[in-house]
Amino acid sequence: MSEARVSKGRVVLAGGSGFLGRALAEAFERAGYEPVVLTRRVRQMGSRVRQVVWDGRTVGAWARELEGAAAVVNLAGRSVDCRHTPVHRREIVESRVDSVEAVGRAIAACKEPPKVLVQAASLAVYGDAGRRVCGEDAPAGRGFPVEVCLRWEQTFNSLELPATRKVLLRIGFVLGRDGGALPKLARLARLYLGGTVGEGHQYVSWLHVRDFCRLVLWCVENTNAEGVYNASGPCPVTNAEFMCELRCALKRPWSPRLPVWLVRLGALFLRTEPALALEGRRCIPDRLVEEHFKFLYTNLESALADLLMEGKSKKAKGKSEEAARETISFESPMTAAKP
Repeated sequence: MSEARVSKGRVVLAGGSGFLGRALAEAFERAGYEPVVLTRRVRQMGSRVRQVVWDGRTVGAWARELEGAAAVVNLAGRSVDCRHTPVHRREIVESRVDSVEAVGRAIAACKEPPKVLVQAASLAVYGDAGRRVCGEDAPAGRGFPVEVCLRWEQTFNSLELPATRKVLLRIGFVLGRDGGALPKLARLARLYLGGTVGEGHQYVSWLHVRDFCRLVLWCVENTNAEGVYNASGPCPVTNAEFMCELRCALKRPWSPRLPVWLVRLGALFLRTEPALALEGRRCIPDRLVEEHFKFLYTNLESALADLLMEGKSKKAKGKSEEAARETISFESPMTAAKP
């Protein structure tokens, strides 16, 4: 009989029931950890993923899960994919600040605090940066999304947790087949509505979801990882380039360009903000490159090909290949990080 694998420890995913949380829960489970998801509402997830209810604001019974945990990853925050009305703006800010403060208080009360806290943030802190290249030391931009990010990061930086290593990930446009914006864009492209948005000059700083998961695990297991990292791939592209690659991946050679006025009009009907599509930033993961993190996907064409392969052959091929690749990727992330 084969021996049961000993758990490497508990990893608490706060706000982990969404797209990124589900991907991380599966990844940590494959890597030998016990993932525990803190959620406002219990949802269907992996059979061995335990879910614990929290409200994202107050310290309650959920805080016991942090005692002696290997890591806490805080992904909590209201989606910005909405109209930025005064009410929604308040919810966007409070959901981020309140969850950081609650997690911080819970960790501070632990007799055996978690070894590391990985906090989600956003590349939106750089604002609508145009062609300017933004490393981690780039200045903040202007506008409401920037104000949200600055409040978010200031709250995280103010946490005094001497026994817990702190890592902040400014997350970019994560590409996955099971959530996020890519499935929506793919549906539009299949309907020949995948044209360049506006002038198409705005940059998309993208990251394959598998590399995102590997990066979070790297932050947990690499004891030298600390401070701020741009969680994006090394090869950002313009919107025009991104949409062209997406159309090619879906065998849709042409789609009409969406002028700015039409994007703004469409945003009204979709109840979202046009700036989410019309603004961008050209971000480079300088610190990850310097610290020798190895990306699996640096080419957008290969990333989209992996995520958008269709049909039964994809499902059959994907399960076997993905299992093999994830085993290599997750069993020894420190090996992958070496030069």
